Amino acid sequence: MPKMKTNRGAAKRFRQTANGFKRAQSHKRHILTKKNRKRVRNLNKNAMVCKSDVAAVKQMLPNL
Repeated sequence: MPKMKTNRGAAKRFRQTANGFKRAQSHKRHILTKKNRKRVRNLNKNAMVCKSDVAAVKQMLPNL
């Protein structure tokens, strides 16, 4: 049976923690002028992957 390979795109986007997987927020790359400073500042923070998506992330990262 071949080795299980890690999805390299997912490995760059998600980090495993004790409580699940953390991820970066989206909507921070461009068109920032119409977003207020508080909103952009809150997009800097990391977020956790939703419970419904954890199984998919675990499948993409089998070696963690």
